[in-house]
Amino acid sequence: MEPNAEIRRLLDVMPASGRMTTKIVSKPEQAKVIDASFPQPWNQARPIYINFDLWRRLTKPQRDMLLLQVVSWLTGVRWFKPDIYQGIVLAGLLGGLLEAAQSDVVGVAVAGGLSAIAFVRIWRTNKSQESELNADVAAIRIAQRRGYSEVEAAQHLLSAIEAVAKIEGRSSLNFSELIRCQNLRAIAGLSTVSIPENYQ
Repeated sequence: MEPNAEIRRLLDVMPASGRMTTKIVSKPEQAKVIDASFPQPWNQARPIYINFDLWRRLTKPQRDMLLLQVVSWLTGVRWFKPDIYQGIVLAGLLGGLLEAAQSDVVGVAVAGGLSAIAFVRIWRTNKSQESELNADVAAIRIAQRRGYSEVEAAQHLLSAIEAVAKIEGRSSLNFSELIRCQNLRAIAGLSTVSIPENYQ
């Protein structure tokens, strides 16, 4: 597999939002097939690292679905969207500045603590199991615009998750992957048991 040709093909598979915010980087020394770091709020670059020597062991549909899932996860992490927690962080920071200007140490501590609590809540929401499940569903929706049916897309992503574990030499899937696989089996019609609606 020629990495540059595969990167060009993958860019065509990506949604426009993914092409604007993410970048595919060849990283032959990594042990993982595909990897992406959790995006920090101060860093706009969202690289996706692929070991193309391992990547070529997957089928084309599996590669498509893995990429779409990672892109969906990266673009789904939003630090600056208007909701209650972002409002609390902003109010806490502004309150802290006002209290600091008035030399009120207790006020600064309270405002800083409020901001920190809200920031941790945003962090946890973005790193939750729910964000992974949402990325799977988003990837399936994008794949449907690329010619896959919902069932096919779910089956390919399911088989890709299992294949990646074998390629990387892992004897079993981790807890997050097991939950995702169960949800994908339900979407693909391979199981009647889904995860609970309120699962997080």
